[in-house]
Amino acid sequence: MTDTKLDPLVIKLGGAALSCSETLSKLFSAIAQYQAQAQRRIVIVHGGGYLVDDLMAKLQLPTVKKDGLRVTPYDQIGVIAGALAGTANKMLQGQAIKDGLNAVGLCLADGGLCVVEELDPELGAVGKSSAGDGTVTKLLLEAGVVPIISSIGLTKDGQMMNVNADQAAVSVASALDAELVLLSDVSGVLDGKGHLISTLDEAKAKSLIEGKVITDGMIVKVNAALDAAKELGRPIEVATWRYPEKLAKLFAGESIGTQFLPK
Repeated sequence: MTDTKLDPLVIKLGGAALSCSETLSKLFSAIAQYQAQAQRRIVIVHGGGYLVDDLMAKLQLPTVKKDGLRVTPYDQIGVIAGALAGTANKMLQGQAIKDGLNAVGLCLADGGLCVVEELDPELGAVGKSSAGDGTVTKLLLEAGVVPIISSIGLTKDGQMMNVNADQAAVSVASALDAELVLLSDVSGVLDGKGHLISTLDEAKAKSLIEGKVITDGMIVKVNAALDAAKELGRPIEVATWRYPEKLAKLFAGESIGTQFLPK
């Protein structure tokens, strides 16, 4: 992380945290305690794939994925947007309010924060986001609000789009000139002996993948994190929410996971 501790911090929240109110409460309580004594502004970006999966199953709608991305037929985007921008967003906002935060639930379109376009016609209503206008969100931050932003966006024609939450978080960080942390159930990247690797660049990551130290789903996470660091032009961090006592250090700009370097 950089030394400019007053830069906003965007936290992409993923993994099992979204389905565990106890974990969310510890996270939001840590943010509330930190913000009571510090000026750093924090933004949460989230997905909620498990909620979508549950809802699709209940409605007996098939879940189809292509290259890891959910195929979203245009006639189903209302259902998916309801789960992500509705249920997941308000669940998170409600927990944040309960834990003492002045939280506002938003989506990528609010205030023109992110520009969203169709990613691939074969995927349906799946969007690719890029940085838009951060003015409205920055005003909320200055007012002491914690924005909680779902990964649902709108095209310039008003079409709802489902955006990959990691990619959405990069766009939000870019629009706000903020640092980015991908917070999930993984502590970061481990070496062959199970020790946390503090920093990782593309060359080192490639070597670890070739040596089968980084395998399976972690390869996808590592490549996504490196792409994000490259796009933002600054280090980003992959860390875990599992140790709430360490989160204050993270908020203050210290590394508690693996930093991914842009070069």
